[in-house]
Amino acid sequence: MTSPSRQSSLNEWVDWLLHLHAQEIDLGLDRVAKVAADMELLRPAKKVISVAGTNGKGSSVAMLSAILKAAGYRVGSYTSPHIRRFNERIRINGEMVEDQVIVDVFDAIEQARKQTKLTYFEFSTLAALKVFKDQQVDVAVLEVGLGGRLDAVNIVDADAALITAIDVDHIDWLGDDRSLIALEKAGIARTGHPAVCSDPCPPDTLVNYMRQHQIPFAQIGDDFNYRQKGENWSFLFAEDSVLELPLPALKGVFQLQNAAGVLAILRQLNLPIDKQAIINGLLSVEHEGRLQVVGVDGQNWLFDVAHNPQSAQVLAEYLQHESAGVEGGSKRVAIFSVLNDKDSLPMVCALAPYIDRWAIAELHGPRALPLQKLQSLLQQSGVSEDKQFAFDSMDDAVFWAKQQAPDPVLVWGSFFTVSQVKEALDNAE
Repeated sequence: MTSPSRQSSLNEWVDWLLHLHAQEIDLGLDRVAKVAADMELLRPAKKVISVAGTNGKGSSVAMLSAILKAAGYRVGSYTSPHIRRFNERIRINGEMVEDQVIVDVFDAIEQARKQTKLTYFEFSTLAALKVFKDQQVDVAVLEVGLGGRLDAVNIVDADAALITAIDVDHIDWLGDDRSLIALEKAGIARTGHPAVCSDPCPPDTLVNYMRQHQIPFAQIGDDFNYRQKGENWSFLFAEDSVLELPLPALKGVFQLQNAAGVLAILRQLNLPIDKQAIINGLLSVEHEGRLQVVGVDGQNWLFDVAHNPQSAQVLAEYLQHESAGVEGGSKRVAIFSVLNDKDSLPMVCALAPYIDRWAIAELHGPRALPLQKLQSLLQQSGVSEDKQFAFDSMDDAVFWAKQQAPDPVLVWGSFFTVSQVKEALDNAE
């Protein structure tokens, strides 16, 4: 397959990258680190913050970026996966970089890698690092894609590391032992550089790792905390340091846990940021696909990328709160699909009490859970057959869900579910 060029479209490059390396995931740093070193990308910005975790890392990256931008810094953020466009992964001051910018750096990476094999994610990571270096950002905020220690993002020695909520996810790659998963996350921290954990109950393995590697470590509940007060909240970093703030623009009480971790890591880095910049950043932050409410022809649609037991429980708590005291609150319908490497049974069990009818369809992609197994999953979770509606495509599932108006629709189970449903809605228009 002939490689694209600088004259090729971004879509052509992405399609080519998806077929370049047979393995979608190939953990290890040697190959990608070699290419990064050759391209002088191992120091992409004056300051680098790496963010790992099972849940909350995308929201934390969004809040970090929004606050830093409000404080006058030029900030680059790298996240994954994307929902609609590849450009969502690489942003400068919150704005997606243009297609041609990414095409140019893809071409530069292709020339530099020579015979070194790179996965789609490794190529994407190098692209982000080169964009940030070329654009001379002040701070680069890098979201770890999978695990931590062996993730491509970890080729960069971060000045500070933020670890968000830790749960079981990516079972085929990381296993189902939360203590071992925490060790993988801890691998993004560096000796002598500050690390923060916003998980209120991290495994001892994480805390011990920080101590053994002489990493200055701040833990929520011990070294910092938060307290909600109606439409405001307090960030407490020390006994004599309390910051009164408005609630973040991102929905969900759990976002205060994320916001506290964000403010703690900024405090540890000693970056000059005043209170007004923090307020402006929290009030302006956006993050697509996280408790995102969209009106579709007068019907209420809620999109959430919850894709593991912990995030599903958070979504369930949000639905419980929203349904409290609302007549007919259980009439919500769902469009649901999930990947085959997820701990999906507790996910469905958590949401089942808040969903009246389920539309299921198989996702596009090699890791999709087949339709028959989706049906079996719902049955195991106590969802009766008369509440299940199976479809051959997301387009058909979306068409059915729109016919259920005015009942609200929940779209959840995977980034891919949200992405493909949004694409189907675009097609319907």
